[in-house]
Amino acid sequence: MAMLPKRRPDDTFSLRERLNSRKVGGTLLLVAAVIAMILANTPLASTYTAIKDFELAIPALGIDHMTVGHWASDGVLAIFFFVVGIELKREFVTGQLSDPRKAALPIAAAVGGMAVPAIVYAVVVSTMGMDALEGWAIPVATDIAFALALLAVFGKGLPSPFRAFLLTLAVMDDLLGITVIAIFYTESLSLWWLAASLVTIALYALCVNRGWNPRWLLIPLGIVAWYFMLRSGVHATIAGVLLGLMVPALPRAGDKISLAEDMEHDWNALSQGVALPLFAFFAAGVPFAVGDGTFIEALTHPVFLGVFLGLFIGKPLGVFFTVLVLHRLPMFRLDSSLNLKDIAALGGLAGIGFTVSLLIGELAFRGNTELLDYAHLGVIIGSLAAAVVAIGTLRLRERAHKVDELKSGKVRMP
Repeated sequence: MAMLPKRRPDDTFSLRERLNSRKVGGTLLLVAAVIAMILANTPLASTYTAIKDFELAIPALGIDHMTVGHWASDGVLAIFFFVVGIELKREFVTGQLSDPRKAALPIAAAVGGMAVPAIVYAVVVSTMGMDALEGWAIPVATDIAFALALLAVFGKGLPSPFRAFLLTLAVMDDLLGITVIAIFYTESLSLWWLAASLVTIALYALCVNRGWNPRWLLIPLGIVAWYFMLRSGVHATIAGVLLGLMVPALPRAGDKISLAEDMEHDWNALSQGVALPLFAFFAAGVPFAVGDGTFIEALTHPVFLGVFLGLFIGKPLGVFFTVLVLHRLPMFRLDSSLNLKDIAALGGLAGIGFTVSLLIGELAFRGNTELLDYAHLGVIIGSLAAAVVAIGTLRLRERAHKVDELKSGKVRMP
Protein backbone atom coordinates (compact mmCIF):
# COMPACT_ATOMS: atom_id res chain seq x y z
CA MET A 1 0.00 0.00 0.00
CA ALA A 2 1.42 3.38 -1.02
CA MET A 3 2.15 5.80 1.80
CA LEU A 4 -0.32 8.63 1.98
CA PRO A 5 0.95 12.17 2.50
CA LYS A 6 1.11 13.33 6.09
CA ARG A 7 -0.34 16.67 7.13
CA ARG A 8 0.87 18.28 10.32
CA PRO A 9 -1.66 19.97 12.57
CA ASP A 10 -1.81 23.75 12.46
CA ASP A 11 0.12 25.52 15.21
CA THR A 12 -2.27 28.46 15.53
CA PHE A 13 -4.80 27.04 18.01
CA SER A 14 -6.05 29.79 20.31
CA LEU A 15 -7.86 29.04 23.56
CA ARG A 16 -9.34 32.53 23.51
CA GLU A 17 -10.68 31.94 20.00
CA ARG A 18 -12.28 28.73 21.18
CA LEU A 19 -13.92 30.45 24.14
CA ASN A 20 -15.18 33.22 21.87
CA SER A 21 -16.75 30.60 19.63
CA ARG A 22 -18.64 29.34 22.67
CA LYS A 23 -20.19 32.75 23.09
CA VAL A 24 -20.97 33.10 19.40
CA GLY A 25 -22.25 29.53 19.23
CA GLY A 26 -24.55 30.03 22.20
CA THR A 27 -25.87 33.25 20.70
CA LEU A 28 -26.52 31.67 17.29
CA LEU A 29 -28.23 28.72 18.97
CA LEU A 30 -30.53 31.03 20.91
CA VAL A 31 -31.29 33.20 17.87
CA ALA A 32 -32.16 30.16 15.76
CA ALA A 33 -34.45 28.83 18.49
CA VAL A 34 -36.20 32.18 18.93
CA ILE A 35 -36.76 32.56 15.17
CA ALA A 36 -38.17 29.03 15.02
CA MET A 37 -40.58 29.69 17.89
CA ILE A 38 -41.72 32.95 16.29
CA LEU A 39 -42.36 31.20 12.97
CA ALA A 40 -44.24 28.36 14.68
CA ASN A 41 -46.58 30.82 16.41
CA THR A 42 -47.42 33.14 13.52
CA PRO A 43 -49.31 32.76 10.23
CA LEU A 44 -46.02 31.45 8.81
CA ALA A 45 -46.38 28.29 10.89
CA SER A 46 -47.70 26.24 7.97
CA THR A 47 -44.72 27.25 5.81
CA TYR A 48 -42.28 26.41 8.61
CA THR A 49 -43.93 23.00 9.15
CA ALA A 50 -43.95 22.28 5.41
CA ILE A 51 -40.19 22.93 5.20
CA LYS A 52 -39.46 20.89 8.32
CA ASP A 53 -41.55 17.92 7.11
CA PHE A 54 -40.38 18.03 3.50
CA GLU A 55 -39.21 14.55 2.45
CA LEU A 56 -35.55 14.19 1.47
CA ALA A 57 -35.37 10.41 1.28
CA ILE A 58 -32.76 8.52 -0.76
CA PRO A 59 -34.46 5.17 -1.55
CA ALA A 60 -31.47 3.90 -3.54
CA LEU A 61 -29.39 3.99 -0.34
CA GLY A 62 -32.16 2.63 1.86
CA ILE A 63 -32.72 6.03 3.52
CA ASP A 64 -36.50 6.26 3.63
CA HIS A 65 -38.87 8.75 5.27
CA MET A 66 -36.14 11.27 6.05
CA THR A 67 -37.52 14.77 6.34
CA VAL A 68 -35.53 18.01 6.50
CA GLY A 69 -36.04 17.99 10.27
CA HIS A 70 -34.71 14.43 10.51
CA TRP A 71 -31.64 15.35 8.46
CA ALA A 72 -30.98 18.18 10.92
CA SER A 73 -31.13 15.86 13.95
CA ASP A 74 -29.77 12.63 12.45
CA GLY A 75 -27.29 14.07 9.95
CA VAL A 76 -26.05 17.61 10.47
CA LEU A 77 -25.97 17.21 14.27
CA ALA A 78 -23.35 14.46 13.83
CA ILE A 79 -20.84 17.30 13.30
CA PHE A 80 -21.61 18.60 16.78
CA PHE A 81 -21.20 15.11 18.25
CA PHE A 82 -17.90 14.68 16.39
CA VAL A 83 -16.59 17.77 18.18
CA VAL A 84 -17.99 16.41 21.46
CA GLY A 85 -16.09 13.18 20.84
CA ILE A 86 -12.85 15.11 20.31
CA GLU A 87 -13.48 17.11 23.51
CA LEU A 88 -14.08 13.88 25.41
CA LYS A 89 -10.84 12.40 24.08
CA ARG A 90 -8.84 15.46 25.09
CA GLU A 91 -10.41 15.52 28.55
CA PHE A 92 -9.66 11.83 29.10
CA VAL A 93 -6.05 12.14 27.89
CA THR A 94 -4.87 15.61 28.94
CA GLY A 95 -7.77 17.30 30.74
CA GLN A 96 -9.66 17.07 34.02
CA LEU A 97 -10.88 13.53 33.37
CA SER A 98 -7.28 12.31 33.17
CA ASP A 99 -6.82 12.89 36.92
CA PRO A 100 -9.22 10.67 38.92
CA ARG A 101 -8.74 12.77 42.06
CA LYS A 102 -9.88 15.99 40.36
CA ALA A 103 -12.54 14.32 38.23
CA ALA A 104 -14.23 12.14 40.87
CA LEU A 105 -16.55 14.76 42.38
CA PRO A 106 -17.76 16.43 39.13
CA ILE A 107 -18.28 12.95 37.60
CA ALA A 108 -20.37 11.93 40.62
CA ALA A 109 -22.24 15.25 40.37
CA ALA A 110 -22.97 14.52 36.69
CA VAL A 111 -24.45 11.14 37.62
CA GLY A 112 -26.58 12.65 40.39
CA GLY A 113 -27.54 15.49 38.08
CA MET A 114 -28.92 12.95 35.59
CA ALA A 115 -30.61 10.57 38.04
CA VAL A 116 -32.69 13.14 39.94
CA PRO A 117 -34.33 14.86 36.90
CA ALA A 118 -35.14 11.44 35.42
CA ILE A 119 -36.84 10.52 38.71
CA VAL A 120 -38.66 13.88 38.82
CA TYR A 121 -39.98 13.33 35.28
CA ALA A 122 -41.10 9.77 36.03
CA VAL A 123 -42.84 10.79 39.26
CA VAL A 124 -44.67 13.73 37.66
CA VAL A 125 -45.82 11.79 34.62
CA SER A 126 -46.86 8.72 36.62
CA THR A 127 -48.63 10.72 39.33
CA MET A 128 -50.65 12.60 36.72
CA GLY A 129 -51.64 9.34 35.02
CA MET A 130 -49.83 9.93 31.72
CA ASP A 131 -48.42 7.04 29.69
CA ALA A 132 -45.25 8.78 28.53
CA LEU A 133 -42.42 7.24 30.54
CA GLU A 134 -40.33 6.84 27.39
CA GLY A 135 -39.41 10.51 27.80
CA TRP A 136 -37.64 9.95 31.13
CA ALA A 137 -34.22 10.86 29.71
CA ILE A 138 -35.24 14.20 28.17
CA PRO A 139 -34.31 16.39 31.19
CA VAL A 140 -31.03 14.63 32.04
CA ALA A 141 -28.70 16.52 29.68
CA THR A 142 -26.66 19.72 30.09
CA ASP A 143 -26.00 21.95 27.07
CA ILE A 144 -22.26 22.52 27.25
CA ALA A 145 -22.28 25.33 24.67
CA PHE A 146 -24.92 27.40 26.46
CA ALA A 147 -23.55 26.70 29.95
CA LEU A 148 -19.97 27.70 29.11
CA ALA A 149 -21.15 30.71 27.10
CA LEU A 150 -23.13 32.05 30.08
CA LEU A 151 -20.21 31.38 32.42
CA ALA A 152 -17.82 33.22 30.08
CA VAL A 153 -20.09 36.28 30.03
CA PHE A 154 -21.53 36.40 33.57
CA GLY A 155 -18.95 34.54 35.65
CA LYS A 156 -15.61 36.04 34.62
CA GLY A 157 -14.65 36.79 38.23
CA LEU A 158 -15.20 33.26 39.51
CA PRO A 159 -12.16 31.11 40.35
CA SER A 160 -10.83 28.88 37.56
CA PRO A 161 -11.76 25.63 39.39
CA PHE A 162 -15.42 26.64 38.93
CA ARG A 163 -15.07 26.43 35.14
CA ALA A 164 -13.04 23.22 35.41
CA PHE A 165 -15.76 21.63 37.57
CA LEU A 166 -18.50 22.73 35.16
CA LEU A 167 -16.57 21.58 32.10
CA THR A 168 -15.85 18.16 33.61
CA LEU A 169 -19.48 17.76 34.70
CA ALA A 170 -20.79 18.83 31.29
CA VAL A 171 -18.39 16.58 29.37
CA MET A 172 -19.31 13.58 31.55
CA ASP A 173 -22.96 14.55 31.15
CA ASP A 174 -22.49 14.45 27.37
CA LEU A 175 -20.85 11.03 27.57
CA LEU A 176 -23.65 9.61 29.73
CA GLY A 177 -26.27 11.25 27.50
CA ILE A 178 -24.71 9.66 24.43
CA THR A 179 -24.72 6.29 26.22
CA VAL A 180 -28.41 6.72 27.06
CA ILE A 181 -29.20 7.47 23.41
CA ALA A 182 -27.24 4.44 22.19
CA ILE A 183 -28.76 2.00 24.70
CA PHE A 184 -32.33 3.17 25.28
CA TYR A 185 -33.26 4.85 21.99
CA THR A 186 -32.18 2.24 19.47
CA GLU A 187 -35.41 0.98 17.90
CA SER A 188 -33.98 -2.02 16.02
CA LEU A 189 -30.44 -3.26 15.67
CA SER A 190 -28.74 -4.68 12.58
CA LEU A 191 -25.45 -6.21 13.69
CA TRP A 192 -24.11 -6.37 10.12
CA TRP A 193 -24.53 -2.64 9.52
CA LEU A 194 -23.20 -1.89 13.01
CA ALA A 195 -20.13 -4.05 12.37
CA ALA A 196 -19.57 -2.28 9.03
CA SER A 197 -19.71 1.10 10.80
CA LEU A 198 -17.27 -0.02 13.50
CA VAL A 199 -14.84 -1.39 10.90
CA THR A 200 -14.97 1.94 9.05
CA ILE A 201 -14.36 3.81 12.30
CA ALA A 202 -11.39 1.52 13.01
CA LEU A 203 -9.99 2.36 9.57
CA TYR A 204 -10.49 6.05 10.36
CA ALA A 205 -8.60 5.52 13.63
CA LEU A 206 -5.73 3.86 11.76
CA CYS A 207 -5.48 6.81 9.39
CA VAL A 208 -5.49 9.57 11.99
CA ASN A 209 -3.05 7.74 14.28
CA ARG A 210 -0.64 7.07 11.40
CA GLY A 211 -0.76 10.71 10.33
CA TRP A 212 -2.75 10.02 7.15
CA ASN A 213 -5.20 12.85 7.71
CA PRO A 214 -6.03 14.73 4.49
CA ARG A 215 -9.66 15.86 4.34
CA TRP A 216 -10.29 14.03 1.05
CA LEU A 217 -9.67 10.76 2.92
CA LEU A 218 -11.13 11.41 6.39
CA ILE A 219 -14.40 13.12 5.40
CA PRO A 220 -15.56 10.29 3.08
CA LEU A 221 -14.64 7.73 5.76
CA GLY A 222 -16.67 9.70 8.30
CA ILE A 223 -19.68 9.89 5.99
CA VAL A 224 -19.53 6.15 5.29
CA ALA A 225 -19.29 5.36 9.02
CA TRP A 226 -22.29 7.66 9.65
CA TYR A 227 -24.31 5.95 6.88
CA PHE A 228 -23.58 2.45 8.18
CA MET A 229 -24.51 3.54 11.72
CA LEU A 230 -27.77 5.03 10.43
CA ARG A 231 -28.64 1.74 8.71
CA SER A 232 -27.76 -0.23 11.86
CA GLY A 233 -30.62 1.31 13.85
CA VAL A 234 -28.32 3.00 16.37
CA HIS A 235 -28.74 6.76 16.27
CA ALA A 236 -26.36 7.97 13.57
CA THR A 237 -24.83 10.75 15.68
CA ILE A 238 -23.12 8.04 17.76
CA ALA A 239 -20.81 7.54 14.76
CA GLY A 240 -19.72 11.17 15.14
CA VAL A 241 -18.80 10.63 18.80
CA LEU A 242 -16.84 7.45 18.07
CA LEU A 243 -14.96 9.11 15.20
CA GLY A 244 -14.03 12.02 17.48
CA LEU A 245 -12.76 9.62 20.14
CA MET A 246 -10.37 8.09 17.62
CA VAL A 247 -8.44 11.34 17.05
CA PRO A 248 -5.07 11.38 18.90
CA ALA A 249 -4.98 13.91 21.72
CA LEU A 250 -1.18 14.03 22.16
CA PRO A 251 1.13 15.88 19.73
CA ARG A 252 3.15 13.79 17.31
CA ALA A 253 6.89 14.32 17.00
CA GLY A 254 7.58 17.76 15.59
CA ASP A 255 4.08 19.14 16.24
CA LYS A 256 3.33 21.83 18.80
CA ILE A 257 -0.30 20.78 19.25
CA SER A 258 -2.20 17.54 18.85
CA LEU A 259 -4.37 16.59 15.92
CA ALA A 260 -7.35 16.65 18.33
CA GLU A 261 -6.72 20.34 19.09
CA ASP A 262 -6.26 21.09 15.40
CA MET A 263 -9.41 19.27 14.28
CA GLU A 264 -11.49 20.65 17.15
CA HIS A 265 -10.41 24.14 16.14
CA ASP A 266 -11.31 23.47 12.50
CA TRP A 267 -14.65 21.73 13.09
CA ASN A 268 -15.90 23.71 16.08
CA ALA A 269 -16.79 26.70 13.90
CA LEU A 270 -18.92 24.49 11.64
CA SER A 271 -20.53 22.87 14.66
CA GLN A 272 -21.28 26.14 16.49
CA GLY A 273 -22.06 28.18 13.40
CA VAL A 274 -24.05 25.71 11.28
CA ALA A 275 -24.91 22.36 12.86
CA LEU A 276 -26.30 23.56 16.18
CA PRO A 277 -28.30 26.53 14.82
CA LEU A 278 -29.80 24.34 12.06
CA PHE A 279 -30.80 21.68 14.58
CA ALA A 280 -32.22 24.30 16.96
CA PHE A 281 -34.16 25.94 14.13
CA PHE A 282 -35.96 22.72 13.22
CA ALA A 283 -36.32 21.37 16.77
CA ALA A 284 -37.41 24.48 18.69
CA GLY A 285 -40.32 25.52 16.47
CA VAL A 286 -43.02 24.55 18.95
CA PRO A 287 -46.49 26.16 19.05
CA PHE A 288 -47.25 27.68 22.45
CA ALA A 289 -50.80 26.34 22.25
CA VAL A 290 -49.94 22.68 21.74
CA GLY A 291 -52.71 20.49 20.35
CA ASP A 292 -56.19 21.96 20.69
CA GLY A 293 -55.54 23.72 24.00
CA THR A 294 -54.16 27.08 25.08
CA PHE A 295 -50.66 27.99 26.23
CA ILE A 296 -51.82 27.94 29.87
CA GLU A 297 -53.23 24.45 29.37
CA ALA A 298 -49.93 23.35 27.82
CA LEU A 299 -48.12 24.47 31.00
CA THR A 300 -50.15 21.96 33.02
CA HIS A 301 -49.57 18.97 30.75
CA PRO A 302 -47.71 16.09 32.50
CA VAL A 303 -44.97 15.81 29.83
CA PHE A 304 -44.31 19.56 29.90
CA LEU A 305 -44.22 19.63 33.71
CA GLY A 306 -42.03 16.54 33.90
CA VAL A 307 -39.43 18.00 31.55
CA PHE A 308 -39.63 21.54 32.93
CA LEU A 309 -39.35 20.50 36.58
CA GLY A 310 -36.69 17.93 35.74
CA LEU A 311 -34.44 20.61 34.23
CA PHE A 312 -35.31 23.58 36.44
CA ILE A 313 -35.55 21.77 39.80
CA GLY A 314 -34.22 18.22 39.40
CA LYS A 315 -30.92 19.06 37.69
CA PRO A 316 -29.68 21.64 40.25
CA LEU A 317 -30.85 19.50 43.18
CA GLY A 318 -29.18 16.40 41.79
CA VAL A 319 -25.85 18.19 41.36
CA PHE A 320 -26.01 20.03 44.70
CA PHE A 321 -27.04 17.14 46.93
CA THR A 322 -24.51 14.78 45.33
CA VAL A 323 -21.72 17.23 46.16
CA LEU A 324 -23.21 17.93 49.61
CA VAL A 325 -23.14 14.23 50.51
CA LEU A 326 -19.77 13.35 48.98
CA HIS A 327 -17.52 16.40 49.20
CA ARG A 328 -16.04 15.62 52.63
CA LEU A 329 -14.92 12.15 51.62
CA PRO A 330 -11.18 11.86 50.78
CA MET A 331 -11.68 10.75 47.16
CA PHE A 332 -14.35 13.40 46.47
CA ARG A 333 -12.64 16.54 47.73
CA LEU A 334 -14.01 19.90 46.56
CA ASP A 335 -11.39 22.45 45.52
CA SER A 336 -10.56 24.80 48.40
CA SER A 337 -11.49 27.88 46.35
CA LEU A 338 -15.08 26.62 45.92
CA ASN A 339 -17.90 26.09 48.38
CA LEU A 340 -21.44 24.71 48.35
CA LYS A 341 -22.90 28.09 47.36
CA ASP A 342 -20.77 27.93 44.21
CA ILE A 343 -22.11 24.43 43.50
CA ALA A 344 -25.66 25.73 43.89
CA ALA A 345 -24.91 28.36 41.22
CA LEU A 346 -23.25 25.77 39.02
CA GLY A 347 -26.30 23.51 39.34
CA GLY A 348 -28.39 26.21 37.73
CA LEU A 349 -26.13 26.15 34.67
CA ALA A 350 -26.48 22.36 34.56
CA GLY A 351 -30.24 22.83 34.19
CA ILE A 352 -29.75 24.29 30.70
CA GLY A 353 -30.48 21.14 28.70
CA PHE A 354 -31.14 22.51 25.26
CA THR A 355 -29.38 20.57 22.47
CA VAL A 356 -29.17 16.97 23.72
CA SER A 357 -32.51 17.25 25.55
CA LEU A 358 -34.23 18.33 22.34
CA LEU A 359 -32.58 15.42 20.52
CA ILE A 360 -33.70 12.88 23.13
CA GLY A 361 -37.21 14.33 22.90
CA GLU A 362 -37.10 13.73 19.13
CA LEU A 363 -36.12 10.11 19.71
CA ALA A 364 -38.56 9.45 22.56
CA PHE A 365 -41.67 10.89 20.89
CA ARG A 366 -40.84 10.78 17.18
CA GLY A 367 -44.11 8.96 16.46
CA ASN A 368 -46.23 11.30 18.59
CA THR A 369 -46.10 14.92 17.41
CA GLU A 370 -48.25 16.30 20.24
CA LEU A 371 -46.18 14.77 23.05
CA LEU A 372 -43.03 15.85 21.22
CA ASP A 373 -44.25 19.46 21.19
CA TYR A 374 -45.01 19.33 24.92
CA ALA A 375 -41.55 17.88 25.57
CA HIS A 376 -39.78 20.48 23.45
CA LEU A 377 -41.76 23.28 25.08
CA GLY A 378 -40.64 21.95 28.47
CA VAL A 379 -37.01 21.86 27.33
CA ILE A 380 -37.11 25.41 25.99
CA ILE A 381 -38.90 27.04 28.93
CA GLY A 382 -37.06 24.92 31.50
CA SER A 383 -33.68 25.78 29.98
CA LEU A 384 -34.50 29.49 29.75
CA ALA A 385 -35.73 29.56 33.36
CA ALA A 386 -32.56 27.78 34.50
CA ALA A 387 -30.44 30.24 32.50
CA VAL A 388 -32.14 33.27 34.06
CA VAL A 389 -31.62 31.92 37.59
CA ALA A 390 -28.03 30.93 36.74
CA ILE A 391 -27.20 34.45 35.54
CA GLY A 392 -28.39 35.89 38.85
CA THR A 393 -26.57 33.34 41.00
CA LEU A 394 -23.35 33.68 38.98
CA ARG A 395 -23.38 37.43 39.58
CA LEU A 396 -23.93 36.90 43.32
CA ARG A 397 -21.09 34.38 43.58
CA GLU A 398 -18.79 36.62 41.54
CA ARG A 399 -19.35 39.48 43.99
CA ALA A 400 -18.90 37.17 46.98
CA HIS A 401 -15.54 35.93 45.68
CA LYS A 402 -14.37 39.49 45.05
CA VAL A 403 -15.26 40.42 48.65
CA ASP A 404 -13.38 37.36 49.93
CA GLU A 405 -10.33 38.33 47.86
CA LEU A 406 -10.41 41.85 49.26
CA LYS A 407 -10.66 40.56 52.83
CA SER A 408 -7.78 38.13 52.29
CA GLY A 409 -5.60 40.83 50.76
CA LYS A 410 -5.24 39.11 47.41
CA VAL A 411 -6.80 42.09 45.65
CA ARG A 412 -5.81 45.66 46.54
CA MET A 413 -8.23 48.53 46.37
CA PRO A 414 -7.19 51.16 43.77
